Amino acid sequence: MKFKVVAAMSGGVDSSLSAALLLERGFDVVGVTMRLSDDDKNISDARNVCNRLGITHHVADLRTTFRAEIEDYFVAEYLRGRTPNPCVQCNRKIKFGALWKFAETLGADYLATGHYARIIFEDGRFKLKRAVDVRKDQSYVLYTLTPDKLAKILLPLGNFSKTDTRRLAEELRLPVAQKPDSQEICFVPDDDYKRFIAERVPDAQALQAGDIVDGDGKILGHHSGVANYTIGQRKGLGIAHEHPLYVTQLNVPSRQVVVGANSELFTATLTASDVHWIYKPTLPTTLHAKIRYGSKFSECTVAESDAGNFLRVTFAEPQRAVTPGQSIVFYGGDEVLGGAIID
Repeated sequence: MKFKVVAAMSGGVDSSLSAALLLERGFDVVGVTMRLSDDDKNISDARNVCNRLGITHHVADLRTTFRAEIEDYFVAEYLRGRTPNPCVQCNRKIKFGALWKFAETLGADYLATGHYARIIFEDGRFKLKRAVDVRKDQSYVLYTLTPDKLAKILLPLGNFSKTDTRRLAEELRLPVAQKPDSQEICFVPDDDYKRFIAERVPDAQALQAGDIVDGDGKILGHHSGVANYTIGQRKGLGIAHEHPLYVTQLNVPSRQVVVGANSELFTATLTASDVHWIYKPTLPTTLHAKIRYGSKFSECTVAESDAGNFLRVTFAEPQRAVTPGQSIVFYGGDEVLGGAIID
């Protein structure tokens, strides 16, 4: 009996090739595309790929869930003066949450995605590891997976480079072989998140004008809303100053954007909550971590609070622009151990 795999198909080249490779390996593959908005373009592209492969295509209408779990969360975090990573939340609540449940209704043995990461069975357990192509590695956004789900997830592209993916898609004559990668937040038109937030909650305090001040509270200028800024930002401040200034703090209640020198952006410690471990090491311990998707790995000591509901992280070298709302993800070598949301 063939194992049945639901291939999550976004209409892009990565997920399309994943489905094709699984079909070649002898799996019973079914394509499923999540309807997250009223735009049918990606659904149409995914359906065309399924037709090319000769497999069944389904659409999972997750618009209501996506709006509640991802879009509303995204807006709420910005209104708190934080900078969220919606992809982390989407993997947790949508791809490996709502879509997982949909796959179960189809009788799937496995769920497959086009993520660049690897799942390896080693030392008696399933491990989530970085992709071979570290430039495309997406293991950072998968840290909320659970051990039981790792056993039922297939990631066919973990050993590939993007060049490999394009080449193989061409060889298989997939209609999306040269479709450009999406570089923006999928639900924010033109990547204009400021307008997106303003349309949702136009009267929010975080969107009201206020002052740009230095660390001593001296007014240096004015802004159009705290939610329009993020920690470490330099451009768009509209301030003439003898030295470059960067956003160092966002204060929603006082409607203040605090700015300072680049040196003020560095810190050696942080706290993080909403902790999730795939494999929890004995704490305190020394690990390597990334404080955002595109950051470098940094050595740190990780300890639990007395109550155990948040982590204290101390870095061997100070980190620049530690940003509340972003995820800190912990690694042991190439293995993702877990992560948390920076407070």
